Amino acid sequence: GARVMSLADGRRKMSKSDPNEDTRINVVDEADAIKRKVKRCTTDTIVGIELNNPDRPEAANLLKLLALVTESTPEEAEASCRDDNWGTFKGKLTEALVEYLTPIQSRYKRLLGDETYLKERLEVGQIRAREVAGETLSNVEKAMGIGL
Repeated sequence: GARVMSLADGRRKMSKSDPNEDTRINVVDEADAIKRKVKRCTTDTIVGIELNNPDRPEAANLLKLLALVTESTPEEAEASCRDDNWGTFKGKLTEALVEYLTPIQSRYKRLLGDETYLKERLEVGQIRAREVAGETLSNVEKAMGIGL
């Protein structure tokens, strides 16, 4: 699969472990945070957004991100933004990100607020973990000749 690259450096992978929050879009980021991060992301001074120019990794990265959230190909995203300046493009990207993430965030908040559901999922996970651990322990004991 494709990698989503850092907003600060189009050659580095986007990572939640990066201490700089502005290098990534988090699934739970509010619209204002997304707008701020996209506005601040690293770009160049060249007008027009290109996909296949190795000297413009940030342009390619942001086009691929736009393609991902609009369910289009990077080439289609490039065609729709080829003549944009960065301000226009970043506005389109922000809008697309917010539109894409809003239903995911709504579901996340709904599930997070459903204590009964969360407890049930934890119990199911705990039961399954015990089953797997029991099987593993049994296999280890057999391999070591213990408990026969």
